[in-house]
Order: sequence, then structure tokens, then C-alpha cells
Amino acid sequence: MTNDVDQDERAFFGRRKGKALRDGQSHLIEHTLPRLRLPEGEIADLEALFPQPVEAVRLEIGFGGGEHLLMRMRESPQIGFIGVEPFINGMAKFLAVAEREGLTNIRVWDGDAALLLPRLAAGSLDAIDLLYPDPWPKRRQRKRRFVSERTLGLFARALRPGGRFRFASDIDDYVGWTLSRLLASPDFDWTDERPSDWRTPYPGWIRTRYEAKAVREGRISSYLTALRRAS
Repeated sequence: MTNDVDQDERAFFGRRKGKALRDGQSHLIEHTLPRLRLPEGEIADLEALFPQPVEAVRLEIGFGGGEHLLMRMRESPQIGFIGVEPFINGMAKFLAVAEREGLTNIRVWDGDAALLLPRLAAGSLDAIDLLYPDPWPKRRQRKRRFVSERTLGLFARALRPGGRFRFASDIDDYVGWTLSRLLASPDFDWTDERPSDWRTPYPGWIRTRYEAKAVREGRISSYLTALRRAS
């Protein structure tokens, strides 16, 4: 039995800005970000927000520099993607590549995903990726971890039946934390059957800079997959 204590509805507690932005990056934040940012308030039809028809919409929370998200956007132009990243430097880096390559199957959110999820229509997402989130390793900090009973409930509401949730981390304690909550959830089925399933990167995986750091420091990553139950 898990016992998550949420002080409020937030789940993001990290930095929002690092080093000063270059002029080109500032221009992207001032002009491109408002154009691609999701609207405020309830969002009844995610697919209608994209400039071309899309077959489904997928969400990546905390995309960092955007390496993984950009790769998925390139390989699946028929899918609409929502990228969430409150760290403004990461958002600027991502927008620069997306604009340079002319990628249009993207909308973004530079706020807290835990406050965004309740605004999405139920069953509107095909998949959610949470890759290398901040582990908040100290015991007193663990209530800040993004994965909780509450956020899994938000995921379940937003995902269609059979929709996929993926979680990757190089921190064993956070992997165990997430798995225990998935197994206790009435909404998800963990699909991995043997160690090789969760030790093997997802199909088409691209190594992010966070994973590269983990490899250099001798940590082994885990790649969990769960599906939203039909009922």
C-alpha cells in the first residue's frame, strides 16, 4: 500500500531558468512559444490544435533538450505531440530545432504538467512518456516526485483505454517507487514480463543526454511500460 502526501496540486519543483538566453533563443521564447503553447482553460479537442490532421496525440512530460521528442516527431508525422518542459532553456533549445526543421506536429506547455492534465478531455491521449524525471533522492524530498497515486490517476483519466504509459529512469529507488504505485493502481497493467523487458530500451530509442550521463557514471537504466486498463 502506498501513501503519497501531496501538499498541493503541483508536481513540478525544479528550476525554470538557467543561464541567460541568447538573442535567437529569446526571440523563440517571445514569438514561437506563444504560437505553439496550448490554450488556457479546458481543452476539449486536442487533435484540432494541430495544423494538419493527426491520428492520435501523445504527451511527453519534461522533455529536457528535446532529443527524444524530436526523434518521435520526425518518425511519426501523422501523430500530434504535446511537449511539456517548464525549464525555459530546454524549451528554447527544442524550439530552435523544431523551427529549423519545419516540424509542425507539436504543441507545447511550459508550465506544470500536473496542472495541465486535468484540463485535457478524458481519453484524449494515446500515450504518455515520462523519461528521466528528477528523482528527488533525499527522503524528505520524495513527496516532490512527479509519480504519485494522484498523478497516475490523472494519467489514467487522460489516456484512452489501452493507452500507453512509459517511465524511464537510472535511479533504482525511483523505478521501484513508480512500479509499486503502478502495481497498486486500479487503472494500469504493467506489461513487462522478464528483466530483459525493462532493461531493454524502447524500440527506436535515442539516448538522451541524461542517459549518457548515467552510463558514464555506471548506472543501469530501466524502461517500464504500462497500459491503461479498458475498465
